[in-house]
Amino acid sequence: MQDMVARLCGVLAAVFLMHSAVPAVAQTTVEPIRYTLRFPEPHTHYIDVTGVYPTERQPAVELMMAVWTPGSYMVREYSRHVEALAATGPDGRPLAVEKTDKNRWRVSTGGASTVTVRYRVYAREMSVRTNWVEADFAMLNGAPTFITLGDGRPRPHEVVIEPAPGWRMSMTGLQEMAGGPHRYRAADYDTLVDSPILVGNPAVHEFTVDDTRHYLVNIGEAGVFDGARAAKDLETLVREHRRMWGWLPYDRYLFLNVLASVPGQIPGGGLEHRNSMLLIAGRWTTRTRQSYLAWLEVASHELFHAWNIKRLRPVELGPFNYDDEVFTRSLWIAEGVTDYYAELLVHRAGLSSQTEYLDALANKIEELQTTPGRLVQPVDLASFDAWIKYYRPDENTPNASISYYTKGSVIAFLLDARIRKASGGKKSLDDVMRAAYEQFLRGRGYTPDEFRAVTEQVSGLSLRTFWGEAVEGTAEVDYTEALDTLGLRFRAPAAASSDRPARAWLGMSTRNDAGRLVVTEVRRGTPAYAAGLNVDDEIIAVGDFRVRADQLAQRLDQYKPGDRVTLLVARRDELLRLPVEFGEEPPRRWRLEVNPSATDAPPQQRARWLQPGA
Repeated sequence: MQDMVARLCGVLAAVFLMHSAVPAVAQTTVEPIRYTLRFPEPHTHYIDVTGVYPTERQPAVELMMAVWTPGSYMVREYSRHVEALAATGPDGRPLAVEKTDKNRWRVSTGGASTVTVRYRVYAREMSVRTNWVEADFAMLNGAPTFITLGDGRPRPHEVVIEPAPGWRMSMTGLQEMAGGPHRYRAADYDTLVDSPILVGNPAVHEFTVDDTRHYLVNIGEAGVFDGARAAKDLETLVREHRRMWGWLPYDRYLFLNVLASVPGQIPGGGLEHRNSMLLIAGRWTTRTRQSYLAWLEVASHELFHAWNIKRLRPVELGPFNYDDEVFTRSLWIAEGVTDYYAELLVHRAGLSSQTEYLDALANKIEELQTTPGRLVQPVDLASFDAWIKYYRPDENTPNASISYYTKGSVIAFLLDARIRKASGGKKSLDDVMRAAYEQFLRGRGYTPDEFRAVTEQVSGLSLRTFWGEAVEGTAEVDYTEALDTLGLRFRAPAAASSDRPARAWLGMSTRNDAGRLVVTEVRRGTPAYAAGLNVDDEIIAVGDFRVRADQLAQRLDQYKPGDRVTLLVARRDELLRLPVEFGEEPPRRWRLEVNPSATDAPPQQRARWLQPGA
């Protein structure tokens, strides 16, 4: 009981600190930057931005546009979409503007107290990191829209939106201002960047958890996406997140959901924000079990970030440097641990079955174990290299690197099971996350060593060896302890038989390029890799017989593992003959199932893992 009281006091203190750490807009005396956004011809995909900047009568002010957005760790050069930037003084006379860097401008003020800067932003990239404007709606992110003062001084930013004709509504996590609709205020530039905006005629579904209002804001329901069902399930999901953490860290929350797949662009995804998320999905998402469950899991991932990364964060991720990369070795915690909980909390909320959850976890394990790069790149280095590798994959990526999402979520699973075993089920990774949240809530983030120290403190375990192998090294992962603890096992792969003979296998990926059979990926350790096949090779014949782009699978059915043939390929228009020995397609070894021979203890541990609130 004494421990419980102490913990409750800690939680209450953390909540107090969380709210007291939020800057109070009324207390600031710094003059704000004031923006007006207009959409005079939305079908042309442009935003017209007018910004009024205080100068404190300096002879010149420097303006800055972010080159990246928090949560997406790649320099995206947002200023490439800025056009026709010009400045005037209070009297309307033009002022000199000089571009001084790829994302910076110097404006000569002439001694004026304010300068007005007008510019246009081209907005037609459908992703959660960028902007999209069309005749029906606008999806805006802060980093690619707003040019701020480059002095780094904290100051408020005010935004007035003039919707295009026929657009009735704007929705954002920004604080509303008095004086009419579509008027918002951010306490500082970080808040502005962290608050996407939807403008148009969305369908809005509201629900309340702990007296906190939540809004599902759907652009493009079109009578197809079931918004009422989605809002009901999101409410259930929020309640489960709240049960795990113990409180909601925000005063209101928005699920901004754009239902608009665009050919040739990313069809979905999500990005976290402090009191909102931005999602992109197809209109038909709620029509099939698989797509809807995937959408719920993305929403769960971004919601978990309201605690893990927007508040509990690596020390490097804030205050932000918007001009350059910000390197951290802890993205496997910020993103990977979040990804582990994304699907787990969907299941705990009763929105997926045990089989569906185990399949989702197995998919991560299988992805890790079938990626050769797991033996090359440690996950903490994958975190550090996100800026140059994760968002810039190529044909060799699986051979040379690993996803910090994937391996991070697998490490979280192993840690969770290890803590449960060591404590007899009394502690778990849930306790680690809550303890870390309370310890680092004061605004300073954690270092990798500090996060490990919290994990060791909660679990009572020494994790130096585990960390060295799983986080800082490339040793193969051992699943034995986790599976035994939770009463699980890997399903035995189906053996070859007369009805299902072993197939010949090359271990490469191909595409149909206008009838040409072209190699797109060759993984290390496969027959194709050993034979010397290259990406962009065109396979013309197997043996002495022509093979067409849609016939490779049927042709391989004519061979057995161990058979040797010669492939005729065209490489930069030169014909080559490459001898190859077919291998056997590796069985799917990593599918999870309940172990029916487990004793009483593992089933009890599994029940506490999957349904701790039951």
